[in-house]
Amino acid sequence: MEETRAKLIQAARKAFAEKGYAAASMDELTAEVGLTRGALYHNFGDKKGLLQAVIDQMDLEMLARLHKIQAQADDAWSGFLAENITYIEMALEPEIQRVMLLDGAAVLGDPSKWPNQNACLRRAAITIQTLIDDGTLKPVDPEAAARLLNGAALNAALWIAAADDPHAILEKAIEAFRLLAAGLKA
Repeated sequence: MEETRAKLIQAARKAFAEKGYAAASMDELTAEVGLTRGALYHNFGDKKGLLQAVIDQMDLEMLARLHKIQAQADDAWSGFLAENITYIEMALEPEIQRVMLLDGAAVLGDPSKWPNQNACLRRAAITIQTLIDDGTLKPVDPEAAARLLNGAALNAALWIAAADDPHAILEKAIEAFRLLAAGLKA
């Protein structure tokens, strides 16, 4: 069963990235991996459920990359800032841009309400509380700060993904994000 799920997710990920969610044919996708449409429905319920599984997989990969960025930083604040800026920069990557930020948001709704956002927010709040405790940040409600910074990074990524000139927007978004985040420093 796991092998079937993995095949379907991989084929869908490729199809969604190359053709987009709307143009990706479930019949072609299942035939490509030697499965039936019934296997898709059994494992994911429908095309939307398959998209959610693809996004979950991509999100785990992005999270691993972000953890690595944070771990390589000289200090917790630099790591936190680098992690958020890297997230914004990921909006330039074609697969993330199309599948997660454009199609994902259009099909699954507001990304800030996706289940994976809760884990990101908890992690950010813990990091912010640590930075408050060590005197790096001003005393502020860590959940409020996490939600606002997370929202700023997410909206910057969505803006970049939808822009006619994403690279031009990236520069503006990162500069503004840095200034917003710096406002929390003690």
